[in-house]
Amino acid sequence: MVLLPPGIDPFTALLLIVISFFTSALTAAFGIGGGVAMLGALAGAAPANVIIAVHGIVQLGSNTGRAILQRAHAHWPAVARFMVGAVLGVALGAWLFVQLPEKVLLGLLGVFILSMVWLPKPRIPGLSKAGLVLGGAISSVLTMFVGATGPFVQAILLPLGLDRKGLVATHAVMMVGQHLLKVIAFGLLGVALVEWLPLIAAMIVSGFIGTVTGTKLLEKLPEHLFQIVLKGLLTLIALDLLRRAVGVRLPGL
Repeated sequence: MVLLPPGIDPFTALLLIVISFFTSALTAAFGIGGGVAMLGALAGAAPANVIIAVHGIVQLGSNTGRAILQRAHAHWPAVARFMVGAVLGVALGAWLFVQLPEKVLLGLLGVFILSMVWLPKPRIPGLSKAGLVLGGAISSVLTMFVGATGPFVQAILLPLGLDRKGLVATHAVMMVGQHLLKVIAFGLLGVALVEWLPLIAAMIVSGFIGTVTGTKLLEKLPEHLFQIVLKGLLTLIALDLLRRAVGVRLPGL
């Protein structure tokens, strides 16, 4: 089929479109999880040299829809500080692209997420503001290598004490900015994605439908339940990152 990229059969393409719907719904409801799941799906279908770039465009589309629907709840000063660091981080990440060991990055990411979720946060004046700039830089370096840094960014936001709507909306706007910068960087690096554009467009459309569904779920979620599920998801994702960092394979994989 002309509209499909090389090596992708119609069934696989349809599966990716369906997965895009469910992962976008998950992210719209809880702020995280969808990007990591989407990356895993692409890893089983796309060539290694385009996985992160394709993932970046799909997530840009998914997060843009989420940011538009939930923009009224976003914490814009936090977004601005994050983006200052993101610009610097993507520039550094593009320079370091494919030169750093992926397992080291995965391990650091896993440890950071666990510490942000479960360790007490020191009350130092100005720490949260500086932390957002630093977090924007670090996560944007990492996104050039590991793709799905949504849990990292969500962990950075936890100390701000935002409610569930503010947390998910602010995260969405931050990820739009980060993915946009990443897509531009990959374009400048010469990653060829033209053949993937029709499939990417279909995944973005299905992802937007999933975002609408997930946003409706977010409206109905009790705050206490949201926080419990969020911490549980972050912890599971961090443990899986550490598993991948040390090279432990799950049974049957």
